[in-house]
Amino acid sequence: MSVILLFASCASSTMINSIPSGAKVYINGEPVGTTPYLYTDTKIVGSIVNVDLKKDGYEPFYTTFSRTEQVDVGAIVGGVFLLFPFLWTMQYKSTHTYELIPLSTSQNYLPDAIKQ
Repeated sequence: MSVILLFASCASSTMINSIPSGAKVYINGEPVGTTPYLYTDTKIVGSIVNVDLKKDGYEPFYTTFSRTEQVDVGAIVGGVFLLFPFLWTMQYKSTHTYELIPLSTSQNYLPDAIKQ
């Protein structure tokens, strides 16, 4: 039971949101779902996650986040007794929200003389 509890405390989760919602989410190049999307892993401190958000009518959005955003007090306490949980002393922020930029129509790029 304590082993299960130990490994559960090594996991970190973050909710990936987009404005507007419903964007396709790609983690490290792999499609995983649509926003809002709950991402969870057991990677160690400093691990980087590549996130791509894609939605029809919007520019693709590329970003990363790292497991260095919040301190995990439980892992620090566990590390005092078992040493290796120090690899999981940091977590992701609880949410990451990204605003997608609408694609501009070609009309917006034409000079005023041509639009008339």
